[in-house]
Amino acid sequence: MTDNHDGKKGRFGHEFLEFEIHGDGFCRYANNSNYRNENMLRKYMKISPTVVEEIKRIIADSEVMREDDRHWPEAQRDGRLELEIRLGNEHISFETAKIASLAEVQRSDDPEGLRVFYYLTQDLRCFVLSLIAMRFKVSRQTNIS
Repeated sequence: MTDNHDGKKGRFGHEFLEFEIHGDGFCRYANNSNYRNENMLRKYMKISPTVVEEIKRIIADSEVMREDDRHWPEAQRDGRLELEIRLGNEHISFETAKIASLAEVQRSDDPEGLRVFYYLTQDLRCFVLSLIAMRFKVSRQTNIS
C-alpha cells in the first residue's frame, strides 16, 4: 500500500529510513545508520485491519493522490524523500529533495502541493514509528515476565 524512503549520503555513508505497509497488514521497517558503527535495524510486524484502514484514511484525507511532483525540488545525491502509494486502482510515486523545514516548502515552485506531501510523510513516519515502538516495547515486557 505505501512505501516511504527517506535517505541521504553523508559522512556516515548511505543512511536511510524506510517502511512498507501492505494491505494484508504486513509492515516492514528498516533504518540504516552508520553513526557510531551501528548496524541496519530491520523490524517486521503484522498490523490489524483497523490500523490498515486508518492508514488508508490518513492518505485519502491528505488528498496527496491529486498532487504532482514535477515542480518540487529535485532529489539530491545527499538526500531525498520518496513516497509510493497504491490504493485500489490508484498508484502514485513521488520523489523530491530532503526537506529540512517548512521554509523550504514555502520557497518551492509548488508550496501547496509540497506541503501536502511533507505533512503526510511526517504523519506516516510518526504513525509507523509509534506502532513499531509500541509493538516491540510490549514484546520486551511480555518476554521479561
